[in-house]
Amino acid sequence: MNVQVKSSNGIALVPIESRLMANRKIFIEGEIDADTACDFVKKVMLLNSEDSQKPIDVLINSPGGEINSGMLMYDVIQASKAPIRLFCIGKAYSMGAVLFACGNHGRYMLPHGELMIHEPLLGGRVGGNSSSIKSISDSLLETKKKLNKILAKHTGKSEKAIEKASNHDHYFSPEESVAFGLCDEIIDFSRIMED
Repeated sequence: MNVQVKSSNGIALVPIESRLMANRKIFIEGEIDADTACDFVKKVMLLNSEDSQKPIDVLINSPGGEINSGMLMYDVIQASKAPIRLFCIGKAYSMGAVLFACGNHGRYMLPHGELMIHEPLLGGRVGGNSSSIKSISDSLLETKKKLNKILAKHTGKSEKAIEKASNHDHYFSPEESVAFGLCDEIIDFSRIMED
């Protein structure tokens, strides 16, 4: 989608994403995968190079996705010199919820947003001998511990409390998200529009 932008040369059509980037707004939408993660890294790098003091707003509406790709995005959010504020504008499920909860400079939800956390899932069909299946299982348990530790760090809950909450698909309303420590504040859309 393009939008019209007035300049000294007249009116130009610009991709809407470019226009939003100029206002330091990045979207995480749809499945989180290697392409999503690399695109996110590039945008955060660019905005940091332009101004490492001015906040970057990340708007999330995602069902989650690949853990490794999500962990790359997590590392970037944690290491960004420019403060990154996170906004749940719809749903932030699974890895999307982990990314949302990891914000250090504000985690905000719209009144009808929803978070969901659960144990890591095994993607695709599992096959192989007993040794390779055990190896996959061990790796999945390690990933679970890693994600529980991250959520505990960012919510202030114990790892045991996170494990209990995530042993099934646990959905959180905005109010429940604030109470559990996944979110800082429920806001209306006008707050996202502020610079």
